[in-house]
Order: sequence, then structure tokens, then C-alpha cells
Amino acid sequence: MSDLSQLQQTPLTDWHAEHGAKMVEYAGFAMPVQYEGVLAEHEAVRKRVGLFDITHMGEILVTGPGAEAWLESLVTNRVAGIATGKIVYNAMCRPEGGVLDDMLVYRLDQEEWFVVCNAANHDKIEAWLQERRPTEGVEIQDVSSGTALVAIQGPASGKLIRRLGRLADQIENIDVLDFYNAFCHDGPGGRWIISRTGYTGEHGYELYLPNSDALAVWQELLEQGKDLGVAPIGLAARDTLRFEVCYCLYGHELGEEITPLEAGIGWAVKLKKDDFVGQAALREQKAAGVPRRIICLEMDGRGIARQDARVLCDGVEIGLVTSGTFSPTLKKALALALVERNVPEGQLAVDIRGKQIDCHRVDFPFLAARTKGDPDEPRKIQE
Repeated sequence: MSDLSQLQQTPLTDWHAEHGAKMVEYAGFAMPVQYEGVLAEHEAVRKRVGLFDITHMGEILVTGPGAEAWLESLVTNRVAGIATGKIVYNAMCRPEGGVLDDMLVYRLDQEEWFVVCNAANHDKIEAWLQERRPTEGVEIQDVSSGTALVAIQGPASGKLIRRLGRLADQIENIDVLDFYNAFCHDGPGGRWIISRTGYTGEHGYELYLPNSDALAVWQELLEQGKDLGVAPIGLAARDTLRFEVCYCLYGHELGEEITPLEAGIGWAVKLKKDDFVGQAALREQKAAGVPRRIICLEMDGRGIARQDARVLCDGVEIGLVTSGTFSPTLKKALALALVERNVPEGQLAVDIRGKQIDCHRVDFPFLAARTKGDPDEPRKIQE
């Protein structure tokens, strides 16, 4: 779509355009795909700290005395009984087991939950929840249009967030904030949610803010982070960053025709918990043997294996590439592929524009995530 003015805007859209970002349409929003360039932005996050405007994500509040049990019946992972401030990675499935979306589920209070879904699936998930809402005990409020989301990612993210003036009285909470935990704070325009999460494989935070607070926070973070080498980061580098640590991307490694067991997120599927949508199908698939799996490939010849390229073993198709690119960190052409469970021994190749390019399997993930430990500790890269 050429006329980006007709798309949804974030509170930072004008800032992005004024500061040289290349803007594109994504999930109905005008979003920055890159500023300085993918390689430079990727390196900024791996080595220093980067800022992402990801306001296009969907946020839905679920409240009421029945909210806990109801959400437990819709998601694959266990959320019942978790402590306030805890976040759980989840999938929502169709009855047949395919993934409607992967998401984060926050417990903000005893009867208040916060569901964060992918931008492209926001309308689908909001409708899915509304269609299944009990007649009493559960209320749903889509707060996406009033919520901005800024991600601070990279080894220096902890130093940067501690310099944010509005969080000066929250340093102790930031210091003790563990991975996949959050706390709330009263900001100028309303409630903020400060979360130790991210999609880059680096130490980082995500800030959910009222729209009215977003620009001032963004500008302050850039000003306070100059000596740290802070940089604004576009969607292109966000994709290469998540790819290197093998985080799933909906529409690639996840989809309505792919189960979470096939996608490699079986650790987020609790088949022994109380019944949830899709549980019977997933139990049956596991019992019979999961037919497909995600594997990591490194190209031996020249060429980038793009999504839907055929993966071959001794010339016989065994699956398709889900994501592929040149890794800025590892300096290699790599790919994720969804292939048959029992791949025979033989020469692997990817069909790139009609030419079979040899490749070989490598360990999962390509690059180890550095989200839980000391962000200043150098990452060991396996060569």
C-alpha cells in the first residue's frame, strides 16, 4: 500500500518518518522497517541497546472472578495459580490443534489479566475471546488502541531503563525484576506496565504506556542512552534478531495448520492440566508421534533459503523452509524448516529458484539467548 497515511498510526509514527525511517505497511499499521540499516541496527541490539516501537501489538484486558479458570481453558500453558506479576508464554489453539496465535498472558492482579497477541492476529483473537466469553464472571476490554508499547533490548538495557526519570522511584523493583515478570506504575497519563520480556534473545524490557506518554518516554530514552550507543530499531532487524535465537514467528513457524508440538514449543503445552481447547487433538498427535518438526539448517552453497522453499533429502522433498536469512551475528546463511519427523540419512538441499543448494543440519538454536543471566557477560558463539 503506497499511501501510508491511510494506515493506523502509532504515537511515534511521525517521529519515525521525521528521523529517516523507511516506513512500510505491517498488520494495518504504518511501521518503521529500518533506519540506518538492518546490519547496523542488529549489531546495536546484540552489543549495546536498541529501542523498538511495537505499538501495533494487541492488548486485551480480561477481568472478573471467572477470568482465571476461563483463560486456563483456552491456552496451552498453565496460568491458574500463578502469582501476580508473573507472565506465561502461551498458545491458543483451534480444536484441531492448529495455532491461532502465540501470546503472553500477564497476571496483573487477583482478577485482572493482560493478554498480548500478535498484531496480525489481534482481530481474530479478540473475536475468539468474545465468542467464548461466559455469560457472567468475565469481562473483556480491548485496550490496544490506547496502549503504546516500547521495547528496550540489548546488554545495556538495564542501565538505560534505570535512567528513565519517571521510574526513579522504581529502581528497586527494576533491580529484582526476573525474566517473564512485570510490575505496574502510575505514569503521567495512566498505568504503565514494566515487563522483563522481549523478542530479541537479549536482556531487555517492554513498556506498556498510555499513548499520551509514549513520545516523551521514547525521546528521553534516546537522550539518556547516547553514551550507551542507543539506536532506534526497525522491524527488519527485529526479525533477524528473533531468527538467530530461533523464536517462532506466526505465519512462519506457527500457524493454524501447524500445532505447537510441531513448532517446537511443546514446553508451553501442558497436556496433563485441565481441559483446554485443542488438548484432545494434541494428546492424540503426541501419542501417535508428532509427524513434523522444526530443524535448523546452514547453507553450504551460495543462496538464501526463503520461506516456502522446498527442503530435499537426496532429491526427495521432506518439508519446507519456514524462515531463512543471512545471520548478521554468525555471518552465515541459515534457515528454519518444518520437515518430516523421521528424516532419512542423506544429502540435504534447499530448492532456491529451481537450483538445489546443499545444506546441513546444525544444533538448535543458532545462537543462545541471553535473557536470564548477566547481560554484560560476553556470549559464546559456536563456530
